Amino acid sequence: MKVAYIINSPNAAWYKVGKMILPQLEENRHGVEVVGLFFFDDNTWMLRKGDQVGERLGKIARDNGILLMACDQCANSRSLAKKVTDNKFEAVDMVEGVRVGCFPDLYTALSSNMPDQVITL
Repeated sequence: MKVAYIINSPNAAWYKVGKMILPQLEENRHGVEVVGLFFFDDNTWMLRKGDQVGERLGKIARDNGILLMACDQCANSRSLAKKVTDNKFEAVDMVEGVRVGCFPDLYTALSSNMPDQVITL
């Protein structure tokens, strides 16, 4: 089964991703194929370049073809993204490979590897 996670609730990145999902992915025991994680609000801080947990997550994502995406507005308001056109942003000082966008960008990015389930944390 393929899953995508939407990281939305307060501290979901640090606790649920950092202490549960990431260690399971690193130990190859998560039980499903993770195809993407989409971060909102303060959860985007985990994806800052140099963040120890974020860098570990970035490595796992690159090694396994997992999409890491931050909400463009959330990242921009935290100076983790900058506007390049009216509707497009790019990551600034974020873990290698992180994309920024909104739901239409998420749908496009996952369209070649669609999840069977989307789970909001």
